[in-house]
Amino acid sequence: MSQNRITQLFGIKYPIVQGGMIWTSGWHLASAVSNAGGLGLLGAGSMYPEVLQEHIDKCKKATDKPFGVNVPMLYPNIEELMDIIVRSGIKIVFTSAGNPRTWTEFLKENGITVVHVVSSVKFALKAQDAGVDAIVAEGFEAGGHNGRDETTTMVLIPSVKEKISIPLIAAGGIGTGNAMLAAMVLGADGVQVGSRFAASVEGSSHDLFKEQIVLAKEGDTHLTLKELAPVRLLKNKFYQDLQNAYANGASVEDLKSLLGRARAKRGMFEGDLDEGELEIGQVSGLIHEIKSAEDIVNDLMEEFHRTKNTLNRL
Repeated sequence: MSQNRITQLFGIKYPIVQGGMIWTSGWHLASAVSNAGGLGLLGAGSMYPEVLQEHIDKCKKATDKPFGVNVPMLYPNIEELMDIIVRSGIKIVFTSAGNPRTWTEFLKENGITVVHVVSSVKFALKAQDAGVDAIVAEGFEAGGHNGRDETTTMVLIPSVKEKISIPLIAAGGIGTGNAMLAAMVLGADGVQVGSRFAASVEGSSHDLFKEQIVLAKEGDTHLTLKELAPVRLLKNKFYQDLQNAYANGASVEDLKSLLGRARAKRGMFEGDLDEGELEIGQVSGLIHEIKSAEDIVNDLMEEFHRTKNTLNRL
């Protein structure tokens, strides 16, 4: 594949970014994706500062290719995380869940390429104004924490493309080469893939969670908890408990109490399929087996080119 704005920006072979998912995106997955030609991201949102340092060190030993760190800006120890990122010589940071103005200038002053994740045109423009180098526009189909507006990827990508001039990465519902091509036809320069890599050999999440992703069918996920922070979950006992709480007129405080602490860790990392949060995207219905990260990248690119060639013939 010829170079484009995303491969040039990151110094990678393919315009594929592996989402920096909590409890899933450790050094093993990030290095495997980077070695396969994409951009691997460490998911700092579920890492204490010392754990992030360990994953950065191990990732550096496992790959000589570019990799980055995804940092949700709601993280309580964010100053420590940013200090570790700078001291460790990380060159690519994806920020999310917060105002891009807070950290973009600091990161860029330290020679770091900054990408911000948004779910609307409004926030894409704010991120561009803040000086980020690229934007991830994430549609409603995506897993984990999501936008409140429920704008689908097919609508969001051309809407954002129309308004910004910096490189654009599409996310949400992209787990096949066909979807990658479609996103790029709509105006994206590259794609961010989360759920497909969650069901990878190298993903650090629990094998029981990976098996649930493979078993998932259309309609098995739902966006909920909009009153707190919208999150797309697989339907399980905890999800049903939430729905029962809503039906009984639960307040925001009731929902916070029901959610408690470490619910995502319990489900995704520890494998509690009943009481844990199981965060995954709608595209889980198209994921039928657990594969290596290298095979996933190769599958994406093979299908991308095959479909592109078919369309050329049409």
